[in-house]
Amino acid sequence: MKQSGFAFSRTFKARFGILLFVLAALLVPSALRAQDDYQDPPSRVARLSYIGGNVSFQPAGTDDWIQATWNRPVTTGDQLWSDSGARAALHIGSASIVLSENTGFSFLNLTDGIAQMQLTSGSVRIRVKRLGTDEDFEVDTPNLAFSILQPGIYTISVDPSGQTTVIEDRAGVGQVIGAGASYNVNQGELDTFSGTDQLYAQTDSIYDSNDNDFELWCEQRDHHEDNSISMRYVSDDVIGYDDLDDNGGWRQDPQYGAVWFPHTTIVGWAPYHYGHWAYIAPWGYTWVDDAPWGFAPFHYGRWANFNGTWGWIPAPPRASYGGAVYVRPVYAPALVAWVGVGGGGGGVAWFPLGPREVFAPSYPVSRNYWTNVNVSNTRVETTVVNNYYNTVVVNKTVNVTNITYVNQRVAGAVVATTPQAFSSGQPIAKNFVAVRPNEYATTQVTVLTPPTVPQREAVLGGRPAATVRPPAAVQARAVVAKTTPPPRPPAFAQRQAAIQANGGRPLSAAQVKQIPPPAHAQAQPLAQVKVAPPAKPAQMKPAPTKANAPANANANRPPAPAAEPNRPAEPNRPANPPPAPAPAANNKPAPPPPPAANNRPADPVVAPPPAANVNNNRPPTARPQDEQLEQKHQQEAADLHKQQDEERQKLEQQQQTERQKQQQQAADAAKQKQLDAQHQQQLEQLQQKHQQEQQQLQQKQEQEHRDAEKKNPPPPAKPKPTNPQ
Repeated sequence: MKQSGFAFSRTFKARFGILLFVLAALLVPSALRAQDDYQDPPSRVARLSYIGGNVSFQPAGTDDWIQATWNRPVTTGDQLWSDSGARAALHIGSASIVLSENTGFSFLNLTDGIAQMQLTSGSVRIRVKRLGTDEDFEVDTPNLAFSILQPGIYTISVDPSGQTTVIEDRAGVGQVIGAGASYNVNQGELDTFSGTDQLYAQTDSIYDSNDNDFELWCEQRDHHEDNSISMRYVSDDVIGYDDLDDNGGWRQDPQYGAVWFPHTTIVGWAPYHYGHWAYIAPWGYTWVDDAPWGFAPFHYGRWANFNGTWGWIPAPPRASYGGAVYVRPVYAPALVAWVGVGGGGGGVAWFPLGPREVFAPSYPVSRNYWTNVNVSNTRVETTVVNNYYNTVVVNKTVNVTNITYVNQRVAGAVVATTPQAFSSGQPIAKNFVAVRPNEYATTQVTVLTPPTVPQREAVLGGRPAATVRPPAAVQARAVVAKTTPPPRPPAFAQRQAAIQANGGRPLSAAQVKQIPPPAHAQAQPLAQVKVAPPAKPAQMKPAPTKANAPANANANRPPAPAAEPNRPAEPNRPANPPPAPAPAANNKPAPPPPPAANNRPADPVVAPPPAANVNNNRPPTARPQDEQLEQKHQQEAADLHKQQDEERQKLEQQQQTERQKQQQQAADAAKQKQLDAQHQQQLEQLQQKHQQEQQQLQQKQEQEHRDAEKKNPPPPAKPKPTNPQ
C-alpha cells in the first residue's frame, strides 16, 4: 500500500538519491536500512477506545483470550468478543467502529489502504468520515462481503445462526458481493441478505430509530466527537483527540502554540510513567497507558515541561495546512528516548521526547517512513530530520550524546523499571526502579529500544485471562471475502525464537516470511475465508407492503441490544447524555442513484451532504429552537471548561510556588510528604468540584431540553403511503 508523505524535489533526488541509498545499504544499522525486502509498517492502527461490560481480546499469533484493556492498539489478526450486555468501540483515524453485544469481530487486514474486518456474529456500526481513492473498507460476514464506497454510517448485523446479514445504510453508498451476485446498497435502505450458497436479498426503508438504544448511544458518541474543542488544535486523524476535552485544557504558548495540559490527581505526574509495555508486531515494544485519555498524547506529538507542569504539543490540525500537502499523522509505538541506569541493577529507563526532537524507529523502515513519522507528528522541520538521519544514522559523524534532549534533565521525567517488568507487560507504576536525580542528567542516550526478547506475557499485555469468550461455533464460522486476506501470522513461540536470533530486534517483513509454518499447517488466511466468486449485478426484492407487513415494520432487523443497566459510564463523560431527538419517520433524504457495479463514485473524499447526517449528528428534523438551545449549551460547556482550566492553572501555580519554597527551605522528608498529600487532596477536591459542576450543567440542560419540547412539540409523523398490489 502506498505511504503518504512529503515528496523530495526532483533535483534533490537526482543529486543525492543514489548516494543516500549506497550509504544506507553500507552504514545504517540493520533495524534502519531501506532495503527492498523491508515493508514499512502501517501508519495507522485501531485503538480500543471504549469498553463496557465483558469484552475479551485475542492478540494475533496467540490462542489466549484475555480481558480487553483501554488504549490497546489493535491491528491485523487481533480479535474481539463483546459478551451479553457489553459494548466496545474502536477508532481508525477519523473512522469509528462500535460493537454491540454478542459480537465477534476481528481485523483480517489493516494497512494504510485497507481496513478488512470480519463479523461472525452480532452487530457493528461503522462511521466513515473520509474515504481516499486508494482506501477500502470491507466487512466480511458468513454469507457476503460488504464494501463501503462512500463516507457514511452503516450498521451490519449477523444473526446468531450466521445465515442472515442485515445492512442499515443511514448515509452513504455500498456494495454487497456473495454467491455470484452483487447488490448496490443505498442511503436510507435496510437490506436483508439470507442464505449462503444463494443469496435472497430484500430491501426496505429505515424507519424511526427511537426504539434502537444502540443507534441512539452511537449518535451521542458521534455528537461528542463532532463537537470536540480539540479539533481546533489537532488533526482529527489523531486517534483519541475527542477524549482530550473532558480530561484537560488547551493553552496558547508563545513558543509552541496550542498546548494541552492533562487534569491529573497524581502529585508529580509525568508522561510514560503509568501504564505498561506490550509487544505488538511489527512495531515491537508499545506503550499502553492506563488513563482513559491516554492514546493520542503517547503515540503522536511531543511533551514539554512548563514550570513543573507537563503539556502535550501536537502537530497542527488539517485546516491549518492551507494549500500545503497534508500528511496523515503517523502512529508511533512510543515517542521516547532511552537511557542506561547505573547502580548495577541493569534497569531499563526512558523519558519523553520533547518538541522538535527526532524519533528513531527501532523496527525496520524505509527512509520515507523515517521522515513521515516525524514531520507528521510534531513541529520538527524536514531539514532537521534529514540532518539527524544523515549525521547520526548514516554518516555517524555526531553521537547522540552530543544532542541535547530537553526532557532528560527535567526532574521526574526519566522513569526506570526492571528488565523483567519491561519484557513481560507488568505495570510500571508498581515496578519503579529508584534512580538518583543526577544519575540520568548526563547518561548516554540510546535512540533505539533496548534489544530485549519479549516474553509471552508482553504480547498479552500482562492482562488476566478472559472470563468470557466467543462460542466455539462463532470462532469456527467461515466468512465470505472480496479481498484475499494475508496469511496467518506465525505463532508467538516461533516469532520469539526469531527475535532472539535477531538480537532482540523487531523482525522485518522478509524475516517473518522466512519463518516456516508448523508442520501440521499450511499458509492459511487469518480466518476461514471463502473468496467470493465473480459476481453479476442483481436486484433486491422490495419488502412486503404495509398492508401485508408484520406488525413490526423492521421485522428483518435483529433485535436492538439491551440497555445495559449495569454498564459503567465512560470516565469523565456524562453517564446518561440527553437522547438525540428522533427523525420523523417519513422525512428521509432521497437515496442517491446507485453506482455502476465495481465503480466507486467519482469524488469519494468529499464528505456527504449535511442531510446525510455524518459530520453533524443532529437529526435532520431538528427545529430552530433546538439549534439555538444546542448552541447555548455548547457555549455554557465551553465557558465551564475555561473556568475550570483557569482554576486548575491557578492551583498548579500555587502548588509550584509552595514546592519551590519548600525546596529552598530544605524541609525534611516528612514535611515534604505532608505537603504532597495536601496538594493531592486539593486536586481531588477540585476534580470533585468540577464533576459536580458538570453534572449540574448537564441536569440544567436536560431540563431545558424537556421544557423546549413541551413548548414546541415535534409535528406528527405523516402516515407512510401504501403500495397497492
